[in-house]
Amino acid sequence: MDAGSPEVPHSASMPRLRSIDFARFVLGFMAVSGQSFAGLTLSSPTDYQVVQRTSGNEASIVIAGKLDGVEAPATDLEARLITDGEAGPWQLLPARINNGGFTAALTAPAGGWQRLEVRALAGDQPLGEASVEHVGIGEVFVVAGQSNSANHGEEKQRSMTGLVASFDGARWQVAHDPQPGASGGGGSLIPPFGDAMARTFGVPIGIVACGIGATSVREWLPRGAKFPHPPTIEGNVQRRPDGGWESKGEIYNAFLARLVPLGPRGFRAVLWHQGESDANQRDAVRTLPGALYREFLEKVIVDSRRAIGWEAPWFVAQVSYHVPGDEASPEIRAAQAALWTDRVALEGPDSDALKGDLREAGGQGVHFSGPGLRAHAARWVDKVTPWLEAQTKIKPSADRGPTCSVPPRHPR
Repeated sequence: MDAGSPEVPHSASMPRLRSIDFARFVLGFMAVSGQSFAGLTLSSPTDYQVVQRTSGNEASIVIAGKLDGVEAPATDLEARLITDGEAGPWQLLPARINNGGFTAALTAPAGGWQRLEVRALAGDQPLGEASVEHVGIGEVFVVAGQSNSANHGEEKQRSMTGLVASFDGARWQVAHDPQPGASGGGGSLIPPFGDAMARTFGVPIGIVACGIGATSVREWLPRGAKFPHPPTIEGNVQRRPDGGWESKGEIYNAFLARLVPLGPRGFRAVLWHQGESDANQRDAVRTLPGALYREFLEKVIVDSRRAIGWEAPWFVAQVSYHVPGDEASPEIRAAQAALWTDRVALEGPDSDALKGDLREAGGQGVHFSGPGLRAHAARWVDKVTPWLEAQTKIKPSADRGPTCSVPPRHPR
């Protein structure tokens, strides 16, 4: 034996082991005895993450992480999914380990929450393992606009199915109000909307909530976009040397920062609900003419599509309601409808029609009451469902009702 080779005890019943066999023997002994040799951690996916499914009713889950304490050539990475308590087969991940870091992908079918397990092996011996309890393949929507797309409703809502999750740009969580990533601390349409979509299509629903209360479409424009008069709130715009006004671009950039990480076709559609802060302002000069509203919103849509690199569908609602007696702006409504007829955007719901006790403060406010939030959500469902059915070629079924089931740990 070479001087640098380890001395391995042997007898007639124990043949001499090669160095790599000895290493695997030691690693296996350490794993069985509970000693920690390698640390396997996952950075992707994260708990409650929803991945947008493809037309094939499946998606590729990006699996990324770090493996400490192991040399790459002697290591394999495997993953499996546990669905409704049933474990699928272990699959070898085509991952390249570089300085301990790795990235791979696993194709999985759409459905309810699934438990993802990943393990590192040297031969047949486990070196480390990690898991994510809730991973979903389903539908992802971006919800943007002003307060009635955010958390300013009178009554906080909760996801009754447990199959709706929200993403704030950093982490996913069950979509109980208030929604992370949007303004306000009250209720939103998102939990009842997501629950209805989950029941209808039988998959988890992911929401990226980007709404900011009291914002004009002028504040959502890219940096340097010009307009003659400022909105009522001027914090996100600035005066130009020539006396005109322009957007600072901060909201637009923040919006893109939420979309880009989702990747090409990483969400199904943007649901846009905004218009109150451009309609019928007390200072009439700050009211945005309908033609400019249409021009500016089209710019937000077209420029953001270019920035993210794909033609993301947008739904645009008809919205301009303030309070009883100031219930609609024909100009703003016509501008929103013009985007549908010109095929820039898809037709969203008419939320101006939601009045009376569907509004806060006994019908006197601009935001929605609890019943109003649920009615608002139902109107979005009515618009999105037939379109999504056509996209997925999957027939919605009223009797499909997924429950909030946590995949149990599969015995090893």
